[in-house]
Formats: sequence, structure tokens, C-alpha cells
Amino acid sequence: MRLGIDLDGVVADFNAGWIKLHRDEFGSDLHPEMVTTWDGLHQLGGFADMNAFWAWARGNDDRPSIFRHLEVYPDALDTLHRLDRAGHDIVIVTTKPVWARQDTLRWLADNELPTSEVHMTFTKHEVACDVYLDDSPEVVPSLVRHRPEATVCRFIRPWNHPVEGATDVTSWADFHQVVTERSS
Repeated sequence: MRLGIDLDGVVADFNAGWIKLHRDEFGSDLHPEMVTTWDGLHQLGGFADMNAFWAWARGNDDRPSIFRHLEVYPDALDTLHRLDRAGHDIVIVTTKPVWARQDTLRWLADNELPTSEVHMTFTKHEVACDVYLDDSPEVVPSLVRHRPEATVCRFIRPWNHPVEGATDVTSWADFHQVVTERSS
């Protein structure tokens, strides 16, 4: 099967990454569990708005963008490799600004994600997959609406809520089980 896998908040711990960088640059005392909203990062980080947050996240002459500083969630790589070895196609489907594309590709290579297909798009439902895994409160409902034939998994995070028609997962083990059951 084709497995459409999101990156930030699913494979890559975006919040721990930007918070560590924020702590290093500003001396803040922020922690990932403080993030409870989708578009409120600027408030937590002390930025005027989300545009200011993304301008900072973009990087500068002294450092690459935030997307080069992210750690992989526990069990993500092992599970993706197991699914790949089982014959599933790992399709990365992520939303990225243009300025983050090269750092994202480098990050994928550095972390040796088992994929030969990467889509960076704001319309994830246009990438046909059998099973999707995403955490976005905007993307999950869109996938359910536009891809009713697919299994859409919502990786439960504090910034999202249940979506009718989506399958909730709390861990990579849960996701592996959903894929295994669907492929049986």
C-alpha cells in the first residue's frame, strides 16, 4: 500500500526543535508540552505574529532553517523501516514553505527515511495514498473529505481534535497496527 506520511509533528518533533533553538538563541524556558494550539507558536515564542515566527524559523547567514534542527520522534524510523520492508511504499507528504525545501530534503537524507517519493504541497489530498498519517487540524478533515476511499489516521496531539471518519492513533505502534490490519 501507499502510505502518505506527514513529517512535522508526526516523524519530526517540530516543537521540540524550534523550542530548543529558541532556548539557545533567546535563553527562554519553553518546553514542548507548552504547545497546545496550531497557530499560536508566535505567542509562546514572543513574536508579533506567525509571520514573525516564520521569519525567525527561516534561518539566516549564521544557521539553516528550523527544519534542519529537528529530532525524530521515538519509534518513527523503526516503524517506517518495518513498513517499508513489509512492501509498503512510504510516501512523504508534507507542507513546507519554498525556503524550507532544501533543508527538508537534507533532513530526510540525514535521517535515512525509507522513501523514494516526497511531495511538498499545501494540498495533500492531491497525493493519492491508501493510508495517511497526519496531525494537522486542517489537513486531516481535508483528507477525510477528499479521500473517502483511504484510511486517514490522525496522530493525536494537543493541537488537534477528533475528526469524524478519521482513525485516531496515539503512537507509531498504533499506526503500524492500522496498516497491518488494512493490508490483511
